[in-house]
Amino acid sequence: MDLFETISNDIKAAMKARDKVRLETLRNIKKVFLEAKTAPGANDTLSDADAMKILQKLAKQGKESAATYTAAGRSDLAEGEVAQVRVIEEYLPKPLSSEELEAAIKAVISETGAESMKDMGKVMGVASKQLAGKAEGKAISDIVRRLLS
Repeated sequence: MDLFETISNDIKAAMKARDKVRLETLRNIKKVFLEAKTAPGANDTLSDADAMKILQKLAKQGKESAATYTAAGRSDLAEGEVAQVRVIEEYLPKPLSSEELEAAIKAVISETGAESMKDMGKVMGVASKQLAGKAEGKAISDIVRRLLS
């Protein structure tokens, strides 16, 4: 069962459980998935890899919104965003620890033969593809920068 079907089934379960936050979040995810499926050139399909990218984007947007609400003194709105982010994160793969991330990046550096900051672009390209969904781009670039310096 692909991620789209899983979300659809979980919407039914959330309805039965009368879980408003979960239901609202899952409906929003499904709406974005449907928009991606019907976009020009999508051929009415949505791969799990594309669905993961969408989920990561939604989680990142939710975290940013929560931070903005907190800074504006609207903790009530921030709590709602954080609750939705928790639901979204249930569908994302578990992020790598900093030690695991550093080990993976060291492997990419040796694989690409990078030696200095001039090779950062080459390392980032490979690392971003290999670690997609497992780590944020900023964390990857920080570690790459530190290891190549």
